[in-house]
Amino acid sequence: MKTEQMLQEIREVNMTYLVLAQAMIREDKAQAMYRLGINEETAQVLEQLSTGQVLKIASSNTLVCRFKFENQMDLGVAGVHAAILNAGKMKEAA
Repeated sequence: MKTEQMLQEIREVNMTYLVLAQAMIREDKAQAMYRLGINEETAQVLEQLSTGQVLKIASSNTLVCRFKFENQMDLGVAGVHAAILNAGKMKEAA
């Protein structure tokens, strides 16, 4: 993967994360803080960002989020959960 492509993908992840985080915080702040692994102060800052501020932060070449996987077990559980969700979607489509 070329460096510029990777940087573009980081910016896309940043934008997706920030938009999702804002939506989650506005829907249910306590649950969003838990799921995103952020504190009250960070949640308030994210919630109050303007569209321009979101765009500026998202354009960074550094990820603004982090993964919460603590160990291999977390990765395994996440994979199983994703497989279950996908199986349900396939069943619905059939």
